[in-house]
Amino acid sequence: MTDISIEDLPFLRRQARTQRFTLGAPKEFKVAPDGSRILFLRTESGTDSRHSLWSFDIVSGEETKLVDAAELLPGEEDLPAEERARRERSRETGGGVVGYAVDDAFTVAAFSLSGKLHTLELATGTVSVLVDGSVVDPRPSPDGTRVAYVRDRRLRVVDRVTGEDKLVVDEAGEDIAWGLAEFIAAEEMGRARGYWWAPDGRSLLVERSDRAAVPRWTIADPANPQAPANVVAYPAAGEANVDVTLAIIGLDGSRVDVAKTDWEYLAAVHWSAAGKPLLSVQSRDQRKLEIHAVDPADGSVEVLHTETDGHWVEIAAGVPAWTTDGRLVRESAADGDHRLVVDGVAVTPPGLQVRSILHVGDEVLFSASDADPTQIHVFRTEGGELRRLSTEDGVHVGSGNASLTVLSSWSLERSGPVVTVVSGEKTLARIGCYVVDPDVVPNLTWLTLGERGLRAALLLPTGYEESEGKLPVLLDPYGGPHAQRVLQTRNAYLTPQWLADQGFAVLVADGRGTPGRGSAWEKEVAGKLADVTLADQVDALQAAAALHPELDTDRVAIRGWSYGGYLSALAVLRRPDVFHAGVAGAPVTDWSLYDTHYTERYLGLPQKETQAYEHNSLIAGAGELSRALLIVHGLADDNVFVAHSLRLSSALLAKGRPHVFLPLAGATHMTPQAEEVAENLMRTQVDWIVRELTGDAVKSEENA
Repeated sequence: MTDISIEDLPFLRRQARTQRFTLGAPKEFKVAPDGSRILFLRTESGTDSRHSLWSFDIVSGEETKLVDAAELLPGEEDLPAEERARRERSRETGGGVVGYAVDDAFTVAAFSLSGKLHTLELATGTVSVLVDGSVVDPRPSPDGTRVAYVRDRRLRVVDRVTGEDKLVVDEAGEDIAWGLAEFIAAEEMGRARGYWWAPDGRSLLVERSDRAAVPRWTIADPANPQAPANVVAYPAAGEANVDVTLAIIGLDGSRVDVAKTDWEYLAAVHWSAAGKPLLSVQSRDQRKLEIHAVDPADGSVEVLHTETDGHWVEIAAGVPAWTTDGRLVRESAADGDHRLVVDGVAVTPPGLQVRSILHVGDEVLFSASDADPTQIHVFRTEGGELRRLSTEDGVHVGSGNASLTVLSSWSLERSGPVVTVVSGEKTLARIGCYVVDPDVVPNLTWLTLGERGLRAALLLPTGYEESEGKLPVLLDPYGGPHAQRVLQTRNAYLTPQWLADQGFAVLVADGRGTPGRGSAWEKEVAGKLADVTLADQVDALQAAAALHPELDTDRVAIRGWSYGGYLSALAVLRRPDVFHAGVAGAPVTDWSLYDTHYTERYLGLPQKETQAYEHNSLIAGAGELSRALLIVHGLADDNVFVAHSLRLSSALLAKGRPHVFLPLAGATHMTPQAEEVAENLMRTQVDWIVRELTGDAVKSEENA
């Protein structure tokens, strides 16, 4: 990093240095049981990437830095391999204290920093190092006397007073892990944890995983041929998954194995004093989800609820869980809406789509969207009623609990969030947010397009007038399941506006399969990812052009990353009548190369659904390419392996179809964070699109 002021940097450099203008925003809030204070993580500024641990006093409104990451670690972090993998799965690009856990009484916090296990006495501010190296996911016991953590793929527990540090289970074998979430859980199911303390602190419910049967894939670094290759266990569609089982391990050395029925996937675990441990499990085809209650005494399970669906049962974040008084909380989409269910009764009305359950206590805190899927609001239950806690239009993220809630509120009116502490209808305080202002006001038009009411955003160059003539069109979608681009938050349109200012009309559209519009909408992609998602992008473009004659449909390009990259390559392959150039970043080109849980949900097993896999693949149609295609892929990607792009490039070459392939040395699935690389990668894409659409080799200039 140079000493140049952030204000003097061009937009793309500022965006990279600020990690998309998110640094400086507080996150990871935890509310004290008595409601007196809130712990959270935040960097020192909007350009500092190291997170420290802070405390906010509710009464005084004062903020106190409890752990200074830069002081504890003035140099570079040395992370164990499992921690690097965990951060890749969670898309965590920051440093310092990126996660922490506390005991029930809020007396001690535990965290890892550069692989060392630290504890913080919350009463005195004393920071201690308990374990010196290779620590992953430390968590205090409920009474705060011990800390569990994972080291070398094994779960350990250290006594904070005596320093005694012992293995929870001593089992040999490099394919065995105790206490770690396996790849599929972390990447596709939203479960980052692999162990859970019992409420009394005398035992732990621990995941045991065995990857012996999973195929091994190799990631090499061609730019550094002297470096050893990284061999990973990757469960590709149709192949064996990691074998996951559970056991209750007592601190006295006792072990009770949890009975495993016919489930393949462990989606979620919950253990509170209100009842027995709860498991949410799925069958391999994901058409059945069951909630199990575990008897800690003998490991037997009782099925509390079963939900089935002809396509798949979606996993809901934050459930199952017990309320404080022992009522079962779950989510159901059996009637087409994602609804909150408490004690067997749906407590949310039809049309309100539950996004995630944020906290379950006496009441339930959750997020949901109503008739407008571009907004996300935070709600709480109040007996048999609901209260919406967020009041302004936008996207709101909730933390804490139903009684004392932290709202991080994003809107179109500003960049960065406003973070407030609310109780009922009363706003108690505001927590400081130091994100850099990108100084970008999107020239944005909201659109609802076509017979399906596709939500879209159209961005035009700053100050554009119709008299300036028609604009080439650039579609900038994700377009696939589980991700939404069209949301009422300004930060979502900073990059699209920069692209627009290079001389494009930029269209961002969400089609079928994206969240916020109910399970029927999401499941229209079943078996036909390519057909449905591409059709919606085409329909959105044509409907937008009918409303806005300034869009030049004779010059249309599309760019995207991951599923958006797949969609971009698909567009130029199958609809050359519409799209004239595509930039495919880290695209899935052959679905048999992608992971089990995601791919089989939509396409089934490749051994049985061979036609679906071939039809949705880009490889089979490589010979049809007649438009310009730029493929970009990170060589260290362990999510969408570079084999996807290499196979597509090879198939194109075999068919004599010209294209451009840009490999990114050392890059994973996350887009490059180095300022120079991030800027030049984006400029390379724009310059290439300009040349392909206009034949003009003049490079685009950044809008002043």
